[in-house]
Amino acid sequence: MSGAMRTVRVILPYHLRTLAQVGAEVEVEIGEPVTVRRVLDSLEGRYPMLRGTIRDHVTQERRPFLRFFACEQDLSHDTTDAPLPDAVATGEEPLLIIGAIAGG
Repeated sequence: MSGAMRTVRVILPYHLRTLAQVGAEVEVEIGEPVTVRRVLDSLEGRYPMLRGTIRDHVTQERRPFLRFFACEQDLSHDTTDAPLPDAVATGEEPLLIIGAIAGG
């Protein structure tokens, strides 16, 4: 790890933006490597009201009706410790947290 800090853009679903009282997109500063886990750690540190809304407090597993996307790829079932695409790490593209819709 080089210790370099990166600015990562994150797009939040409406219900989480309302809870955090922010716009659709936020920026967080994280160290390398840039991973979903590090982004979520920074996001929850900056917006403590989001703790437990994106991932479970105990297991740290993604909540069932949320999905993670980056560079048109669904990362929802990938390990949260896998490096994010370079375009996300450089701030060129955002990490999207999307609220899934279910029904029957």
